[in-house]
Amino acid sequence: MRLTKNFTLREFKCKDGTRVPDHLIENTLELAKNLQELRDFLGEPIRVNSSYRTESHNRSVGGSAQSQHLLAKASDIKVKDMDTEDLYLIIEKLIEDGCMKEGGLGLYNTFIHYDIRGTRARWDNRNKENFY
Repeated sequence: MRLTKNFTLREFKCKDGTRVPDHLIENTLELAKNLQELRDFLGEPIRVNSSYRTESHNRSVGGSAQSQHLLAKASDIKVKDMDTEDLYLIIEKLIEDGCMKEGGLGLYNTFIHYDIRGTRARWDNRNKENFY
């Protein structure tokens, strides 16, 4: 099922193979629309590393019990050959400009977490040792 010009529902399924439940598809559609804004701005493909998670998969990867992934409102993303800090700053600017929905934005060494919770949350979980 195509959600936007560049995203399909399949990309947002749990890494354990579970499809996004029907009652959460609207959340996934809203998330995909926001990621499409980013994709259109960048002109580059976005890789969705992780999105919807079942409770058991979320526990197995050490996710928060209140994770937005459980609600199909979050994606961990990467853009090929783009530094995560640069991607983070671009998303922050698009949120400030009203092009993407306010939500959670997390900076990691190899990906960015973005979610559409509707309230501002920011964090930096990079391992500083990897930068020396």
